[in-house]
Amino acid sequence: MNEAYNNLLTRRSIRKYRPEQISRAELDAVLEAGKCAPSGRNMQSTIMIAVQDPETVALLSKLNAAAWGNGYDGDPFYGAPAVLIVLADKSCENGIYDGSLVMGNLMLAAHDLGIGSCWVHRAKEEFESAEGKAFLKSLGIEGDYEGIGHCVLGYVDGEEPKAMPRKENYVYCVK
Repeated sequence: MNEAYNNLLTRRSIRKYRPEQISRAELDAVLEAGKCAPSGRNMQSTIMIAVQDPETVALLSKLNAAAWGNGYDGDPFYGAPAVLIVLADKSCENGIYDGSLVMGNLMLAAHDLGIGSCWVHRAKEEFESAEGKAFLKSLGIEGDYEGIGHCVLGYVDGEEPKAMPRKENYVYCVK
């Protein structure tokens, strides 16, 4: 089995991270994989925001927890020291799909580098909020973007989870 296929079969969502930050070289490698994701008509409608600053990660965690609702006050980023935000141009008809492919590439590249990752939802709600829009504006990001997801990154604290059994009737083949 080749290495890429093995990565597809062995990547798992990580929900416990060590506090040390991933290196800039590792971050750049993960982002490069995100940039190479396929996109409809090669429109490249997505943008990525890489955050390693602890104060900004904490702010984003707070905004994401607020989007979760129900008074959730935990850390939806599971203590990950790095957060990659994927946004898609709302005017692009394939933006959600393109952003989802970027997220997949980010997580697979991280796994290949020995870095844990997890897709954290609520980016849509987070960046529809006044605080989320203000955050984008503070970075000079103009336009109408939809939050696709957060790819949290860090070194795994403990054992990686084992694969859960796959459900029956997952695949139907027509011959």
